[in-house]
Amino acid sequence: MKKVTVPAIRSMKSSVRIGMLTAYDYPSAKVVDAAGADIILVGDSLGMVVLGYPDTLSVTVADMLHHTRAVVRGTQRALVVGDMPYLSYHVSLEESVRNAGEFIRAGAHAVKVEGGKPSRITTIAAILDAEIPVMGHIGLTPQSVNALGGFRMQGKGADEARRLVDEAVALEEVGCFSIVLECVPAELAAFITERVSIPTIGIGAGPACDGQVLVLHDLLGIYDGHTPKFVRKYAHLADDMRVAIEAYLLDVREGRFPDVATESFHVGGEEELKRLYGAQQVKVVTS
Repeated sequence: MKKVTVPAIRSMKSSVRIGMLTAYDYPSAKVVDAAGADIILVGDSLGMVVLGYPDTLSVTVADMLHHTRAVVRGTQRALVVGDMPYLSYHVSLEESVRNAGEFIRAGAHAVKVEGGKPSRITTIAAILDAEIPVMGHIGLTPQSVNALGGFRMQGKGADEARRLVDEAVALEEVGCFSIVLECVPAELAAFITERVSIPTIGIGAGPACDGQVLVLHDLLGIYDGHTPKFVRKYAHLADDMRVAIEAYLLDVREGRFPDVATESFHVGGEEELKRLYGAQQVKVVTS
């Protein structure tokens, strides 16, 4: 299949629905890529669904680069986007560009940056000036959860909605190739999608966006934490995994695993055993 590029994603605006999923390791990236995802986001959500943190704020650049490298090794077709974690683009322009560059060195094709206020636009401009593609992200920005007062819908009132429209336009004008719209009213997401010329990718933003993204562990029913309203579970693998593991443990404890005939290795008969153990009493195990 043809490799997905940043220009290819831009060209999908209003023509092809963009399918985006998170992945955090080599095997899951292989599966997501083979299934045909257009974009794989190495999301800082790995802090919660993989590393067991209470939120995304504890995730470091080192964490993200480690998982990005693994995902890149498992990907052939999809565009890989590295999620820049908290404080990796907040301190200075030089540090922001350096950190973004580390994602590219790790094999990512682009980075994602949360927020659209003027200072963030300046930072994004500096990253873009280093020839690093940037995906924007507005609405509910999890790295700003303390400032926002929790995980809640954004843009419900007229003033908030106008601010988000302005941020989307600013992200478009600075040169972002796409924008994630998270947890905003469907009507507002539809308006923004019509207003900007770059693709919008929704998560809890209704069906009018140019694409959608979900956390893989939510989609597969693996993560046992809070499930947002906008998540649709396509499987319940945590239940299947637990049943399989319980069956294995029971077989071990009751002596049914491994099977001596099909799951064990053997020497070549009693003569070989005698060569190993001498005259000691030996027996070929067959059952």
